[in-house]
Amino acid sequence: MANDVSPVAAPALSARSVDSLPGPKGIPVFGNALQIKSHQMHQQLEAWARQYGPYYRLRLGSRRIVVVADHKAIGTLLRDRPEGFSRSYRLTEIWNEMGLPTGVFGANGEVWRRQRRMVMAGFDPGHVKRYFPALNEVAQRLAGRWSVAAGQHVAIDLQADLMRYTVDAIAGLAFGAKVNTLESDGDIIQKHLDKILPALFKRLFAPFPVWRWMPSRKDRELAASIVAVMAAVDGFVAQARARMARQPELREHPDNLLEAMIAAADQPDSGIDDTQVAGNVLTMLLAGEDTTANTLAWMIHLLWQNPAVLAKATAEVRDVCGDARALTIEHMAQLDYVEACANETMRLKPVAPHIGFQTLRDTQVGDVHVPAGTMIISVMRHDSVSDDFVRDAAAFSPERWLEENNPALNATSAKRVSMPFGGGPRICPGRYLALLEMKMAMATLLGRFDIESLETPDGKEPREHMALTMTPLGLRMRVRCR
Repeated sequence: MANDVSPVAAPALSARSVDSLPGPKGIPVFGNALQIKSHQMHQQLEAWARQYGPYYRLRLGSRRIVVVADHKAIGTLLRDRPEGFSRSYRLTEIWNEMGLPTGVFGANGEVWRRQRRMVMAGFDPGHVKRYFPALNEVAQRLAGRWSVAAGQHVAIDLQADLMRYTVDAIAGLAFGAKVNTLESDGDIIQKHLDKILPALFKRLFAPFPVWRWMPSRKDRELAASIVAVMAAVDGFVAQARARMARQPELREHPDNLLEAMIAAADQPDSGIDDTQVAGNVLTMLLAGEDTTANTLAWMIHLLWQNPAVLAKATAEVRDVCGDARALTIEHMAQLDYVEACANETMRLKPVAPHIGFQTLRDTQVGDVHVPAGTMIISVMRHDSVSDDFVRDAAAFSPERWLEENNPALNATSAKRVSMPFGGGPRICPGRYLALLEMKMAMATLLGRFDIESLETPDGKEPREHMALTMTPLGLRMRVRCR
């Protein structure tokens, strides 16, 4: 079977049609919609891939969906964006209906290309390095919060604290704003941000748009949270414009992503307006909060489950960074094993375990002819946790990512199969910052504290909760200061 994607004017003689694909049996009108449990959808998609193979079909109401769980085909799909595939039309529809301005995550076509150039410039590694002192300040605030918890012998709500850390970090880098959620328990922006992506995900796969006819209390709370978030976004833009008015040189040499976007938007015929600027501010807040925080929480869980790996990562941090009270960018560059732990975590617990596409033209995916306008869902984790593609795939083994322990069977296979940041032209622009934030947080934790316990309320493994990103539920950590 071919494992590629190619544009075709008509189906090849050997190609299967979408309707001929196997898949779970649905019911009239609803199709498979009532079988989908949104918070476990990624696990259902993976289970169906094991049952029906790497290409199968679903139907959600009137929408026909092709599911692809072959990493080679997925890689080609990712590389064929934005020409052959776009974000889902339904995602765009619901995003706009919620009153959210579009940023680079949801944009398509030429609008995406203009925004992508700006965003990539903002996330340039050199720019991120200049921001490092401010990121270090955020890490020290995280340490201060955890020191208080250690002194009071109370458990840390791990997910909530890591969300605070990532919100503070991204606000400083992208907007030059000192958002300090780590030292506040009041009405922080994080509480409003946390409502948006779960609601978007739920509506994306709902068989009927009930919220349009009978909005619930949660729908009304969501609307209020969006108003609060957009007020904060407008405040970031106003603060940046005020700085640029005081310092005109920032138009030529911007200090952060937002200043770069404003400078570009103010150029004649730029094609960028303030709505697109606001859309990217919102995108950075949402994407920068959830993805990095979730990966960190999963990494700490996996380290705790694997004491030998935890000991090795701790030894590296303490050897390189000491007590982590004066971290430098040079320290971060030496944390090879910690970075390998992050990569291994993203292989086993990707925060985006499936990605949706819309075909822009008739396409052949593997041996399946897929008409233009068809929705495709790629199952990202299926092959990366399979022994067919990664040796001892179920094991948490960061060593597979280290070149000195390679050769062919380990790191090369994992790197080829695991795609946590996506791939192709639309690969995540913030991946360098995400890894830096992860290493900073882990250096802070392992350098300044010993983990005493990590558990869930029921004592079981943390549940994988899907709400656009995959979150571990209920992790609570106790630490003691070194």
